[in-house]
Amino acid sequence: MTSRSGLLVVRDAVVHITPSRKTRGDIVVTDGTVTHVGSSRRPAAPDAVTIEAAGASAVPLLVDSAVRARAPHERNRDDLAPGNRAAFAVIRGSVREDRIRHMLVVSPRDLLAVVVGERVEARHGTPARPPADPGSAWRGAWTDRDRGMTQYLTARGRYSETRGGRADAYTGRYWVHEDRITYLDDQGFWAFGQQVGGILHHAGYVLHRTGGPPHPG
Repeated sequence: MTSRSGLLVVRDAVVHITPSRKTRGDIVVTDGTVTHVGSSRRPAAPDAVTIEAAGASAVPLLVDSAVRARAPHERNRDDLAPGNRAAFAVIRGSVREDRIRHMLVVSPRDLLAVVVGERVEARHGTPARPPADPGSAWRGAWTDRDRGMTQYLTARGRYSETRGGRADAYTGRYWVHEDRITYLDDQGFWAFGQQVGGILHHAGYVLHRTGGPPHPG
């Protein structure tokens, strides 16, 4: 979901610039990059994608392990701040700092939008596009050996997780754009991850490519 002008506006949200620092106002995204956070910027272009967010929180889709994997001077690139690529969720109500940092899981009824770059990946808890083959940079098996989890990303846009030897512990659909992955689990929740340096970070797991074939499911 994009506009011809390349403009997206989130209106009147509590904006978490970082997990601990927040302000109230609008977010403007132009061609996938955050260009404004703060006081209202009306009027927008007539064809701008607009997300009304009064009473909601806009939170950066950061993963603590991914932030720590970056060089110190790059650790602010996931902040919801002007100059950074857009990667955030708009969620009804307030959101705690520890939830943003460690494991952001969102019920569809609470999810107003997911924005990654110039794309709106979800609106009102519903995917904005069908799953698609993510390409070789994502497709296949990813494993955190220390925590006993393997995640399989198939060419059909489906995923399956083996946890503690239990196959298909979690299954669902996924979407990728730029360095981000957005999951919609079959049990009914949204979750998020990020690749940094060829390593996938998701919900406290640090997943390395294992070279095995994709899960057949």
